[in-house]
Amino acid sequence: MKITTSIYLTVAVGIGLSLASCSASGDYPGTEYAPQMYHSVAYEPLTQITNEEEGKWLSNREDGKGEFFNSNINNPHGMNMREPVANTVPRNKNGILPYRLRIADLEGSALVENPVELSDEVLAEGGQLYIQYCSACHGAQGEGDGKVGEVIGGVANLKGGAYKELPEGHIFHVITHGKGRMGAHGSQMSIERRWKIVHYVKQEIQK
Repeated sequence: MKITTSIYLTVAVGIGLSLASCSASGDYPGTEYAPQMYHSVAYEPLTQITNEEEGKWLSNREDGKGEFFNSNINNPHGMNMREPVANTVPRNKNGILPYRLRIADLEGSALVENPVELSDEVLAEGGQLYIQYCSACHGAQGEGDGKVGEVIGGVANLKGGAYKELPEGHIFHVITHGKGRMGAHGSQMSIERRWKIVHYVKQEIQK
């Protein structure tokens, strides 16, 4: 009986100590399982810290190196970032090239073609995006009579003469960089979404 009691008491004390060691307080984070999962080594893209002793005083790394050591010997040029292959241009997941025309290059924008293939689904999404981002100024039908447009004035009537002749690339460029009273929307929408709005404007509003 005494042996059984001793065993239970030992187990209880062990469990208590284990739970106590896991608790955190003050600057002590408690005992962590696989601490490298919580405190991963940060790799700066353009620089490497090659001194293995850097940050040794606070390191808990399993490899024994300093906390700040972040050198990757497999990457050249003293960088952790791998350089892209020469003479290549990155595309997004849908194969669309980045848009790099400057704000003033309206002439160049007229030559850019819409990379998003037109479909009923694309047109429907373009309509939703137009209502969300454009109708407040341009109005639901594109006539420049949106509630915000009535206040600020000078909003383009997309059904008006010269506007109907604008190429798709020009419209995309203005959505991206803004023009006149219109602010830039390039940071608010992805390239695909902007091109879908262009489809909607040309196919539905300016039809």
